[in-house]
Amino acid sequence: MSNTEPAELGEGHSPAAWTAVVIMLIGFAAGTLFFWFDMAWGVWVSAAVVVIGLVVGAVMKRAGYGVDGPKYVAKHHAE
Repeated sequence: MSNTEPAELGEGHSPAAWTAVVIMLIGFAAGTLFFWFDMAWGVWVSAAVVVIGLVVGAVMKRAGYGVDGPKYVAKHHAE
């Protein structure tokens, strides 16, 4: 049995990814509440927030805050 190093755990752990996910989570949570209270306008606004989260993540990645970007600093975990 060979002892190999585990794969690098860093994919998606960037400011761009975290910002996009947080914005989209807020959109999904708000959309769920608006759906529960039968407020169609709120569901549509929440859907727009989810799309905005995708756009913000893409813009931040292009600005260098993605995993392979020049402004991203990987944090190494102690074992």
